[in-house]
Amino acid sequence: MTHRSRIPGSLCLAAALLAGCAVGPRYQRPPLDTPAAYRPAQSDSRDLTAPESLGDLDWWEVMPDPQLRAYVAEALINSWDIKAAAARVLQAEAAARAARSQFLPAVGVGGDWTTARSSQRGAAAIPRGVDPEAEQFSAYATMASYELDLWGRIRRANEAARARLLATEAARQTVLQTLVAQVATAYLSLLELDYELEIARNTLEASSDSLALTTAREEGGVASMQDVQQARILVATAQAAIAETHRRIEQKENELSLLLGRNPGSPARGEGLLRQKLDVAVPPGLPSSLIDRRPDIRAAEQALVAANADIGQAKAAFFPQVTLTGLYGYQAVALSDLFSAPARTWQFGPAVSAPVFTGGALRANLRLARAQFDEALAQYRRTVQTAFHEVSDALIAYQRTREFRVRQEERTEAHRSATDLANTRYEGGVTSYLEVLYNEQELFTAELALAQARLNELLSVVQLYRALGGGWQEPAAPLETSRERN
Repeated sequence: MTHRSRIPGSLCLAAALLAGCAVGPRYQRPPLDTPAAYRPAQSDSRDLTAPESLGDLDWWEVMPDPQLRAYVAEALINSWDIKAAAARVLQAEAAARAARSQFLPAVGVGGDWTTARSSQRGAAAIPRGVDPEAEQFSAYATMASYELDLWGRIRRANEAARARLLATEAARQTVLQTLVAQVATAYLSLLELDYELEIARNTLEASSDSLALTTAREEGGVASMQDVQQARILVATAQAAIAETHRRIEQKENELSLLLGRNPGSPARGEGLLRQKLDVAVPPGLPSSLIDRRPDIRAAEQALVAANADIGQAKAAFFPQVTLTGLYGYQAVALSDLFSAPARTWQFGPAVSAPVFTGGALRANLRLARAQFDEALAQYRRTVQTAFHEVSDALIAYQRTREFRVRQEERTEAHRSATDLANTRYEGGVTSYLEVLYNEQELFTAELALAQARLNELLSVVQLYRALGGGWQEPAAPLETSRERN
């Protein structure tokens, strides 16, 4: 058999060897204790077994306020957290590409030109008449050690790298989801503070009118100086509330600006708090669908896939490693003869190495990989169970905050009626101003509590939407940002 026929035969053998099996366990999604339905508040009568879910809706469908939608779109573009998460995805893509490159041999080309002169007087002197100077030219293509993936080590490494890429992408979607919820929370909280400021200003205006009336009554001898001082207490209370609310508003504006990637400033508002409506008519859906919808669960599962593949890599290290090396080129002492047939040279052959004694390192690495898989499995199951817990909490929170808001509205209306009656009784001389002071303060407190109750009801919808896995969706076409609108 000539050398010409040995090369194709070797390549065929290599192709056959590449079809070897991959050692290590195949990944299968572990069994999960999935509830048949979410645990809601006891008085919640919605259908909790319907397949549709609020989490399936896009965030721009859940949030009707155009200003809020614009702020979310701006934050998704400018947020530093989003940019950092995108950079991590690029890193994982590069790592996956590097792992995939091991499937192909690394080929390099080169050449050299050497000139040498031998001694004519040394122990190894060249004979007289022979030119002591010599030149040599070469051009070649080389294939570095190329590992044949007999036991699937490279395939498992590629599987692990791809899983880590998917986990990183799911983590980026989790950042998107969190940012959407944070922007909505900050914006709605800002609207609630604006409403608190409006309540405090209305209270200050009414208290100032009451102080003026009481002062006039005292000067006319109808009211006492104590009534005047009590009226001043109401004015001072409203003024202090206004100052404190301004502080909270300005700090909340800075918080929203940071989420938008802006310097501290005063972001514009859209519709007021009382006009904010977040529809939750869509049911939460089936718990089984939550596993595929929530990005944090997908990230935890891909981490488990990677850990499973790492076990295969650790097992493959126990088996012999077969590598191929090759060289093909030309070598001549004259440049004109470099690419002639007689100047051709080549070399090709496999090399086999097997571990004999490693001091227990291979078994330790395998135990490490299995322990890391057990950790990833525990984290995955905990993430799934935490997701069910968050959805149940969010459903209960929405139901109870809605009930509380209704009761708080009734309480506020009762305080308003009591305040009107107290003022009527005081003006008629039936009671003292102390009764008016008490009812005015109670009404002010009730109105602030109602504003907070309305905010909590809206925020419970935001948290329910996030818990159900909504908020990471990206629009097919860019949405108009707040700066473009302005």
